[in-house]
Amino acid sequence: MPLTKLQFRPGINREYTAYAAEGGWYDGDKIRFHLGFPEKIGGWEKYSSSTFLGTCRRLHNWVALDGSDYMGVGTNLKYYIEEGGSYNDITPLRVTTAAGDVTFAATTGSSVITVTDNSHGAVENDFVTFSGAVSLGGNITAGVLNAEYQITAVIDANTYEINVSPYTATSSDTGNGGSAVVGAYQLNVGLDTGVGGNGWGAGLWGGTTNNALTNALNSGITNSATTLTLNDATGFPTSGTILIDEELITYTGKSSNDLTGLTRGTNGTTAAAHSAADTVRLATGNTDSADDFTGWGEASAGGVSTTTELRLWSHDNFGEDLIINPIDGAIYYWDKSNTLSNRAVNITSLSGASDAPTIAKQVLVSDLDRHVIAFACNPVGGTAQDNLLIRFSSQESVTDWTPTATNTAGDLRLGSGSTFVQALETKREILIWTDKSLHSMRFIGAPFTFGLQQLASNITIMGPEAAIATEDFVFWMGNDNFYVYAGQTTQLPCTVRDHVFLDFNFEQKDKVVCGVNSQWGEVIWFYPSASSTENDKYVIYNYLDKIWYYGNMVRTAWKDRGIRQYPIAAGGQYLYNHEFGVDDDGSAMASYIESADIDIGDGDKFVLTRRVIPDLKFSGSTAPSPVVDFTVKTRTYPGANYNQTDTESTTRTATTPVEQYTNELDMRLRGRQFAFRVDSSAAGVRWKLGAPRIDLRQDGRR
Repeated sequence: MPLTKLQFRPGINREYTAYAAEGGWYDGDKIRFHLGFPEKIGGWEKYSSSTFLGTCRRLHNWVALDGSDYMGVGTNLKYYIEEGGSYNDITPLRVTTAAGDVTFAATTGSSVITVTDNSHGAVENDFVTFSGAVSLGGNITAGVLNAEYQITAVIDANTYEINVSPYTATSSDTGNGGSAVVGAYQLNVGLDTGVGGNGWGAGLWGGTTNNALTNALNSGITNSATTLTLNDATGFPTSGTILIDEELITYTGKSSNDLTGLTRGTNGTTAAAHSAADTVRLATGNTDSADDFTGWGEASAGGVSTTTELRLWSHDNFGEDLIINPIDGAIYYWDKSNTLSNRAVNITSLSGASDAPTIAKQVLVSDLDRHVIAFACNPVGGTAQDNLLIRFSSQESVTDWTPTATNTAGDLRLGSGSTFVQALETKREILIWTDKSLHSMRFIGAPFTFGLQQLASNITIMGPEAAIATEDFVFWMGNDNFYVYAGQTTQLPCTVRDHVFLDFNFEQKDKVVCGVNSQWGEVIWFYPSASSTENDKYVIYNYLDKIWYYGNMVRTAWKDRGIRQYPIAAGGQYLYNHEFGVDDDGSAMASYIESADIDIGDGDKFVLTRRVIPDLKFSGSTAPSPVVDFTVKTRTYPGANYNQTDTESTTRTATTPVEQYTNELDMRLRGRQFAFRVDSSAAGVRWKLGAPRIDLRQDGRR
């Protein structure tokens, strides 16, 4: 038989079996299609060697009046403004104590310092900055104490621990820091992993652990007993907190197997009688502080604060200044004139603030009419959050939220759905998603300012960053499908739907982040697979060619090129320039594409594969002799494993007068069906596949 040209339909199709999808591509990773042919995607490189703390889930780029190029970086621990590769911490403060409210206590030979601050409101991993402290008398000097620290363990509502390593206390460190210590607490940190549900029973109730020291009561106690006896108190500290059933009990002394000085029903729990042999768990004071209980009793008054929601940020610039909002938190304002060394402040604290929202799920600034808009916020004069309420400030004002006859402040309420999910500004309108509907919000002028119109019902959206606008289209990922809005809402035909949604961790769906790679006409969603708690996969819709492809990549935020030359994405504690070079931050980036099965006629004849004539380009490669592997696999039946595989490499030998590479690849394989695969795993390789040819010969029936 003559050589057979291998030309496949562009895009990957996983909605059919590999046999039924004949004539198309069936699998791939880190590839894209351009003009109908597959090629390796662009590489990436760290934008800066500097790191930030936490996991970045939101990016916002803008330029100040003086030309400063800023990037807002919101993580679960902090909020930064990046400029010139440096990350400037502008995380708002939650509270600053009065002088003397904070005291310290050290333990000889330990780097752990116990901090006392009544009703501190902190959670584990919060950040606090101390000032005004004096030396404790030994190694723990004023210079050591007067710094920012991350809280390593919360003991109770009044005390917590920090670690001042590499410094360790000596027997001389007997002081308490003096009477002028001030603690400046940053916003409570947010979760890096979502918890299924809120309130009692969500995850490990009250932040308990599974490795706390455990013993049992030797004899029963009443609900007012001030002493109890354990079977064996070995390992229990001289003071601490224990848990019996659902009661937390603090104790101040230990004598043999007795715990004395009991305070019953602490941190919002209820004192109760307990029987002999009831389990006693050490809630605080374990050898490893990671085994301590933290955040007990979220719903109890006066207890330790906890958080159960993934920390996500919304942000927008108001002129050259910045407005930020942690989801279900307050709204904060960073004034560029105060420089990068100052933190954002609550808008309610700004001069002239009037009825500003105190809680919201998202904030944005409408570009054309210059209103600040808060979604799912509290009403004027109220404190309770309304998940369907939208409020907007008066035009050109961050502070004036009181509706009057002489301003344009006001509110609207969504009429469908149970909770707001995402708002997105487009060229013509602001689109607003609830959990089951889509609405349009448009500026209509006096006296109503904005108007609402429902565009679609019975639709879903995966999370607060699952939608993106590009050109005249808006795309988003639903709970089981993809959608597009271009004047009307329609489901987007998807050839990889099952591949995405049957391998998806829905408990972490709020982590889904959608972005645009406008250079290639791509909308990209990063999402967590079923076996992962973090975004480890991506799926791309090429809206120019109307095709789909996918792959593996850990990215938690994305910003298209525009102000900056390259798309920027967050992964780990770094930002990366994408479409930069051909490698994975200096290391080889593996990529491949594999076809669906191909047969001759009805697949009843065996085929002998003898050779492949490659057709590809290595333009853009940085390796002196880039290599791509061609693999042919054969099998006898669609449901059988591939029984023969042969891989041969194609190497570029010259670039002029035309690009030259291996002429032909000798193979000898036999089967009723075959699949064709191209992959590369070497550094410095960029490849584009053309129309290779394969030598197939009929080899009879069997």
